[in-house]
Amino acid sequence: MLDDRKLEVLRAIVEDFVSTNEPVGSKSLAERHSLGVSPATVRNDMAALEDEGFITHPHTSAGRIPTDKGYRLFVDRLSSVKPLSGAEKRAIQTFLEGAVDLDDVVRRSVRLLAQLTRQVAVVQYPSLSRSAVRHLEIVHLEPNRLLLVTIMDTGRVEQRVLELPAGLSDEEVAQLRQAFGARLHGARLVDVPAALADLPGAAPPAIRPVLTSVMTVVLETLVDQPEERVAIAGTANLTRSALDFPHTLRPVLEALEEQVVLLKLIGEVNDPTTVHVKIGEENSVEGLRSTSVVTVGYGPDSGTYGGLGVVGPTRMDYAASIGSVRAVARYVGDLLAGA
Repeated sequence: MLDDRKLEVLRAIVEDFVSTNEPVGSKSLAERHSLGVSPATVRNDMAALEDEGFITHPHTSAGRIPTDKGYRLFVDRLSSVKPLSGAEKRAIQTFLEGAVDLDDVVRRSVRLLAQLTRQVAVVQYPSLSRSAVRHLEIVHLEPNRLLLVTIMDTGRVEQRVLELPAGLSDEEVAQLRQAFGARLHGARLVDVPAALADLPGAAPPAIRPVLTSVMTVVLETLVDQPEERVAIAGTANLTRSALDFPHTLRPVLEALEEQVVLLKLIGEVNDPTTVHVKIGEENSVEGLRSTSVVTVGYGPDSGTYGGLGVVGPTRMDYAASIGSVRAVARYVGDLLAGA
């Protein structure tokens, strides 16, 4: 275990390296921070930190930089997160509340997060598997054509057009609405098949054939094909400093191009109250082991709709990134919960 002074030296090294992208020496460290000890003592502390693997020296430089292990300890001991200013909070709220639908909410959120953190931002669309049905609307377009509009509690909307072999009256369409509405309202996606299982036998005989067709489409939409999607923004932010990726950016960019990788990255979070930070080699995705990933779930207190986060170099302003990710997630969750 490190004593408090060595932890303070490590904190100072991380903060200076993040802000300057230059190896940190003992003399400059003692000058810039009120450590209360001489440069010689700081040198001894730095030697101890290096022996334990928290810092290292690149090439022949006299300065030191944090290792993944050093960043991990820094994040674990991070006692405060940089709060957003009142103006920043109002700007987030105004920007997100201007969204016109779920797609717009996700697009705005991912752009906003990339701008706030200057990292790559990833936002998962609300997961169908975690959703519940708010309403199924059946619109009578033509005598033999129906529009099925399923609205989820996350604001997600699925639409299907159903062609029928024969025409329906308005009264029969109303019977369909009543039959499905009573079973689906508030049902979790995983409970939909059971909720509809005995519906054909309980429906009026005249509408049973079309009811079965509607039920097939509903099950295909909500259960059989639960599409999961993510949005990404700010990839160009990775190129701000070539020193952050001295070998090549290619593995990182290739990983970020894969939807399945992004879904794995974000889909692991299931808690809107806890921010997760994975640093360097802690990432299970090989192409992202030169990066740090900050993620959190979003949604109401009772559950999580999806996840969002940022990907950037390990030389990241962790306090600011954690604060921004947490703030955007809270606003997105509140917005969709009240949709």
